[in-house]
Amino acid sequence: MSAAPTLDGASADSLRADLAPWTVDAVSQLVGDRAVRALDREQLVPARLAAREAGDEPIAVLTRLFALGDVVTRAQVSRALPRFGVEGAAASGLIAVSGNSDDDPVQALVDLRPFDVDAGGTWWVASDRGEAVTGRQLEGDHVLGVGGASLTLASIAMRTHVGRALDLGTGCGIQALQASLHADSVVATDTSLRALEFAAFNAALAGVHLDLRAGSLLEPVAGEAFDLVVSNPPFVITPVGAPSFEYRDGGMAGDGIVRTLFAQVGTVLAPGGVAQMLGNWEIHADGWDAQIEQWLDLSPVPLDAWVVQRDVLDAAEYAELWLRDAGVVPERGRAAFDDAYEAYLADFDRRGVREVGFGMVLLRRPVSGGPTLRRLEFLEGPVAAPLGPTLVAGLAAHDRLSRLDDDALLATCLTVAGDVTREVYGRPLLADPEHILIRQGGGFGRAVRADTGLAGFVGACDGELTVGQILGALEALGVEHARELLPAVRELVETGMLE
Repeated sequence: MSAAPTLDGASADSLRADLAPWTVDAVSQLVGDRAVRALDREQLVPARLAAREAGDEPIAVLTRLFALGDVVTRAQVSRALPRFGVEGAAASGLIAVSGNSDDDPVQALVDLRPFDVDAGGTWWVASDRGEAVTGRQLEGDHVLGVGGASLTLASIAMRTHVGRALDLGTGCGIQALQASLHADSVVATDTSLRALEFAAFNAALAGVHLDLRAGSLLEPVAGEAFDLVVSNPPFVITPVGAPSFEYRDGGMAGDGIVRTLFAQVGTVLAPGGVAQMLGNWEIHADGWDAQIEQWLDLSPVPLDAWVVQRDVLDAAEYAELWLRDAGVVPERGRAAFDDAYEAYLADFDRRGVREVGFGMVLLRRPVSGGPTLRRLEFLEGPVAAPLGPTLVAGLAAHDRLSRLDDDALLATCLTVAGDVTREVYGRPLLADPEHILIRQGGGFGRAVRADTGLAGFVGACDGELTVGQILGALEALGVEHARELLPAVRELVETGMLE
C-alpha cells in the first residue's frame, strides 16, 4: 500500500483553488442520476462511462482519476490542476506518473472526493482506495473514507457551540472536521498512524487546525475534559481467524471496545459534556438493553444515557455483512470465505451470542446532582436527517420535564408539534376506530398507539388550555381516570410530539 499523502500550507492553498469547482452537485450533474444510484451500490461503470464522455473537462478528469479509479493522461491532469500541477500531486503522494509526455498515463494512489460542508461550501476528503476500485481485498491498515457509518454519526451529532471537542478514533478525520465548525478547539486521536496522516492531509486541505494524537482509546487525553466527544469507533466484532482491519475492529474480544467506552468516556467529559458514538453490541439471552444497563453501571462517573438500537442482525447475517465489507467473498476463494465464516459462527456460538445490534449512543455528564435520563429504545425505520436537532430538543424537553412535578405539568399549556398527525384505522362497519396512531413526521418518526382519551387530549393541545383543564374536560365528557394519562403526556413531550 502506498504512503499516506502529505500537504503543506502553500500547497494546500493551490490544491484547494484547483478543486473549488469540483463539488458534490457538479459530480452529480456530470454523471447523472443513474450513475449516482449505482455509486450508492458501489458500482462504478455507469459513472465512468458518463465521465469519459465529458472528455477533458476538469470535473470529469478529477472524478475519473480520484473517485472512479480510472487512468487519465498527464495533459488532462495538468489542465485539471493548473496551480498545483502534476508535479505537486505526485510529490504529495496523490498520483503515480509514468514519464513526461502529455499522453503518459496517470493513476491515483488515494481516493479523493468532494464532501458537502454543513455550514456551506465543500471539503475534499482523502482516504485509501476501496475494493470497488482496486478489485482486491482490503489491507489491514486500510484507512476508510466517508462511509455510511460516518454519515450517520455526522447526522446525529449535536451542532451546538462547545469549547473543546474530541474525535475518538478519527480515521480520515471527517468527524473532527465537522466538529471544528462548532468547537473552539478539536483533539482527534487514533491508534493508526496512517489514519492520522490522512487526517492531517484532510485538515490541511480544509484549512482547519486539528490537535492530532496517537494512542488507544482515552489514553492520549487522560486527565483532560471535553464538552463534546464524538466517536465512530472500530466497533466491528471480529473473532480470531477472521480478517482484521484497523479501521473497523479495535483488537478487543467481542464488543469490548464499545463496552470500554461506555465505562470510561465519562472520565473525560466536563460537567454538562456529551459523548455521541455509534456501536455494535452482542445480544444474549437476557436482551440487548440488559447488557447496556450493565455497561452504564460500570462508569465511575454517573451519566445520563439515551441509547437507540436501530438494527439487529443474526449471527450469520452479521458475519456475511462484514466479510463482504472486507472483500472476503466466495467468488475470490471459497475456502478462505468458508474458513472466515466458520470462525465467526463458532465464536458467536461459543459465547452464546444470538444476534448483534447496531445503534447510536448519547451519554451526558450531569452539571450537578445525579443522572435523570436513562432511555433505551429500539427504533427501526427511516429518520429525519440531520437528527442532531432532534436530540438537542429531546434533551431540552427532558430537562424541563425533570423539573416539573405533576402539579406543575397540570398548569402547563402544550401545543401539538407541527409534524404530528393522527391516523385512524378500523373496519368500515364499526362505529369506533380500532386503532389510533399519533405519528411524528420528523425526528425518529415515532408512532404512538393511543386510546380515545389520549387522542382527544392531543387534539385539544392548542396552547390555550392547560393540561389540567384539558384532562378535566375529558373527565366531564366521560373519560374515566383522565389524570392517569399524565405519564403518556410526559412521554409525548419528551419525544417532541407535544411542545
